[in-house]
Amino acid sequence: AMRHLPYFCRGEVVKGFGRGSKELGIPTANFSEQVVESFPSDIPTGIYYGWACVGNGDVHKMVLSIGWNPFYKNIKKSVETHIIHTFKEDFYGEILSIVITGYIRPEKNFDSLDALISAIQEDIEEAKRQLDLPEHLKLKEDNFFHLPEGKIVNNR
Repeated sequence: AMRHLPYFCRGEVVKGFGRGSKELGIPTANFSEQVVESFPSDIPTGIYYGWACVGNGDVHKMVLSIGWNPFYKNIKKSVETHIIHTFKEDFYGEILSIVITGYIRPEKNFDSLDALISAIQEDIEEAKRQLDLPEHLKLKEDNFFHLPEGKIVNNR
């Protein structure tokens, strides 16, 4: 997983399955299929961490899932970003810029919703710890997060 990192990606936030907030209490921002398909095909599925920014807003810590969500038996691969920050409102249609800086664990199935939620909570704590380390912290300031007005540039 590490040879692809850091991985820079930007795309529009689209409506996902509507499960993150409702079932899990952990809202996620979803990328469109085109953006998901632009990821390296050999990037391992699993849970990652890094930095995220909505539009030209502040840069926040995030946890990201790449994969099929075995618990939900998805047919399409998805990339779902949970930004570790409370937003007042949805930001569908906004441009989400992310830098994936590290890998936490492979994707796996869970016996229950509670087990899934508790794993996600652990992932969030791990992401917070890792992102405080200097080698990850420096990417928070990357110029990638400063969107030129009116331009959408992929991979910088």
